[in-house]
Amino acid sequence: MKAQALHGHLDALLLAVLEQGPLHGYAIIEALRSRSDGHLDLPTGTIYPALRRLERAGHVASTWSTVNGRERRTYQLTDAGRRALAGERSGWREFSSTVGRFLDADTPPTTPA
Repeated sequence: MKAQALHGHLDALLLAVLEQGPLHGYAIIEALRSRSDGHLDLPTGTIYPALRRLERAGHVASTWSTVNGRERRTYQLTDAGRRALAGERSGWREFSSTVGRFLDADTPPTTPA
């Protein structure tokens, strides 16, 4: 799946991944890949700018640490990020329900009376 297909949803996906606990950048990429059964294999050039944007918005916080001699930035969800994620989930349910009325094959079309 291409990053363009995720337009408008990437931030929500990143917040949802971080809901499980703090992760460094590469672990976030791996979590997206794993939880999507490999469909979300996004490059660092897509993920890191989004994480910086979320940090500027106050939705995630980051800290630097050294692991095995390597500097690693770890991201974690803030309280504002949890509220933003709740809003994203609500919006997603409404969006998918509305679009599903058109695209789900098992939903019969309604005709106006």
